[in-house]
Amino acid sequence: MLLGYNTNGLQNHRLDEAFALLADHGYQAVALTLDVMHLDPFRSSAADVEVAARMLRDFELFPVIETGARFLLDPSAKHEPTLMTRDPEGRELRVEFYRRAAAIGRDLGAETVSFWAGIDRSTGEDSQAWLEDGVAEACTAIRASGLVPSLEPEPGMAIEDLASFQRLRDALGADAPELTFDIGHAYVNESEPVPALIDRFANCLRQVHLEDMKRGVHDHLVPGEGDVDFAADLAALADSDFRGAVCFELSRSSHMAPTAVVTCQRVWNEAIVDPSARP
Repeated sequence: MLLGYNTNGLQNHRLDEAFALLADHGYQAVALTLDVMHLDPFRSSAADVEVAARMLRDFELFPVIETGARFLLDPSAKHEPTLMTRDPEGRELRVEFYRRAAAIGRDLGAETVSFWAGIDRSTGEDSQAWLEDGVAEACTAIRASGLVPSLEPEPGMAIEDLASFQRLRDALGADAPELTFDIGHAYVNESEPVPALIDRFANCLRQVHLEDMKRGVHDHLVPGEGDVDFAADLAALADSDFRGAVCFELSRSSHMAPTAVVTCQRVWNEAIVDPSARP
């Protein structure tokens, strides 16, 4: 497994400084959230992308593409529009974002684009069909650049837990996305322990997010502030033969990023590198 960190928790760092900080502390991967401050997919040039690709090579960081930018598509509405937006032009803008993200990811050497469905603000009889069509369209856009689409269940969204994710996979069959599993989210809306969930979804597990979280409360916390059992959950992930990036996602901790980066590295080392050091 590769130790990674999401750039949505490095929003006050320039991209080269963010990469350097991670490399200096032993990180091997970076979940690159394409956003207004980091490789804006609607404004970055090919030259900008090439510079970033060179930096990733120089710092020996494996990239994963993340698409959780808050106000990239609409400066007045967080995360909107989404795949669940009933306005066709709005949804197409979201799909275009994924299309551009995948193209940038290809040029950076990434293999995966992580995305989510969005909140269904017009729940009705068409919800399931609209969801399936939107996810299928997003997957097609991402695969067009040769990358793997990986959907993250997000609390409060149309796909919010692993049960709804499984229903979607069953409906889409061979066209279904792989899974981005946020371990913290499991403490919010899953009844089973994380090791059991990892075992059940190991066959489609593509990307992993990690942070601390209090049970039942969707708030990304620095390790040590919540209820996540990092030792047990990371041990289960290692035992599952997962070999991808495990990226800490501290989207509300940019103001203390250097400290958070060190804390996450320590937690990782205790659980993975030196299990004997676990509390």
